[in-house]
Amino acid sequence: MREPPVIDHRPENVPDTVVLPARPEPIRVSPHDTAVIVIDMQNAYASEGGYVDLAGFDIAGAAGVIGKIGQVLDAARGAGMPVIFLQNGWDADYVEAGTPQSPNYHKSNALKTMRARPELAGQLLARGGWDYELVDALTPKPGDIRVHKTRYSAFFNSQLDSILRARGIRTLVFVGIASNVCVESTLRDGFHLEYFGVMLEDATHHLGPDFIQQATVYNVEKFFGWVSTVADFCGAVGQVPDREA
Repeated sequence: MREPPVIDHRPENVPDTVVLPARPEPIRVSPHDTAVIVIDMQNAYASEGGYVDLAGFDIAGAAGVIGKIGQVLDAARGAGMPVIFLQNGWDADYVEAGTPQSPNYHKSNALKTMRARPELAGQLLARGGWDYELVDALTPKPGDIRVHKTRYSAFFNSQLDSILRARGIRTLVFVGIASNVCVESTLRDGFHLEYFGVMLEDATHHLGPDFIQQATVYNVEKFFGWVSTVADFCGAVGQVPDREA
């Protein structure tokens, strides 16, 4: 069967390019214009007692994803690729969460859980609290960037777009939780802002039935970007001279 062409969107003078195996076709990446986007790896989404657990979602797959993301970050940092952590939540008074006139007020499962369980009021996804913080295993290192976001898409009302453009970033490699909510929302918005999005399917975890993950992978692969794996990413990026050495 004929091999698909390699997608290459960059000028010829960008150094250290490597081919990342992906679907529907491989894509050429470089640490000079590629960033790893870590979506919402917070206690809220990945720890027992966090909002997602309290809201009744299955978080059993989160532990494995944390380990996979750790591999991705080690490879990215070694190649000199920027790592950007997104954290979802609101101010302690929940002004940023919206009023009953906001759809977010009605659709956010964190807000609904607190309304149903008043003893949790002020604890879920509030900046400064345990729920909002990143899991201990994925603590940012010097040079990593943190960005606060208040809605599913990391591009909405945040500094993410300007941070990326200021660094000449054009390709975004997505990992995190939840693949079918904040990961897909951000990747879709990135597509419309002319970013090339790659989702590492085994470094993401979904909320809901397993078919949700399959649907997200299909959407990304067919319409909004590319799908790859942790092993393929680490193998490709490992060909770049180690900048941490």
